[in-house]
Amino acid sequence: MRNEETVDELRAHDLRIIQQRHGYRFSLDPLLLCAFAGGGRAERVIDLGTGSGIIPLVLARQDAQATFVGVEVQKGMAELAERNVALNGLSERIGIVHEDIVGLRKRFPVSSFDLVLSNPPYRKRGTGRVSPKAGRDEARHESTATLADFLAAAKYLVKPTGRICFIYHPGRLPDLFAEAAGLKLTPLRLRLVHGTRDAEARMVLVEFVKGRKGELRVLPPLIVRGDDFTYTAEVVAVLGE
Repeated sequence: MRNEETVDELRAHDLRIIQQRHGYRFSLDPLLLCAFAGGGRAERVIDLGTGSGIIPLVLARQDAQATFVGVEVQKGMAELAERNVALNGLSERIGIVHEDIVGLRKRFPVSSFDLVLSNPPYRKRGTGRVSPKAGRDEARHESTATLADFLAAAKYLVKPTGRICFIYHPGRLPDLFAEAAGLKLTPLRLRLVHGTRDAEARMVLVEFVKGRKGELRVLPPLIVRGDDFTYTAEVVAVLGE
């Protein structure tokens, strides 16, 4: 481990995660996405914008048979994800690809995966505050790839009737649905994430499918903290605390 890094434990998943001490660190959001996407059988899974590799690492612990790919455009983060995969003894089932989202067609054949996940950047270029911490702006702001690029890549990569699960900012939900409709991706499930019961939604979880129709199910809201501001039972279960 380097001086500018920490090693954090996710004991519920028997994982140790190397992270930048002062740079980008994963939040609750990818863990909520893993819980939202879980439950269905998927032999091949890809995570678009994997960061430190947290999503494939967690899902690999939940499914001992599936194989995973994490895609990351930042070279330093891709190298960190590879180290995390090796640290947890999962190199045979998780591959990390250093690539821009728009370049994935040259890497993988069409319809290669059963499940595509992503926690893509949700701020448009030139909006929001600039973070002084390394890697955070790339994780939050669209840089080389836009929302349209992430959805187009997901559609290309997923098998017919396969699933696409995103966690995204609710303020851009109209953009998400408009882009998905243009690609003929059908939304099947939607769940809003609220910090507290009375707060506005801070994130939204959405599942799309390629190649079949269906009605949208709007699930009960996910509340992160209760009236005493401690984690709710559902979030505790996600964290495994």
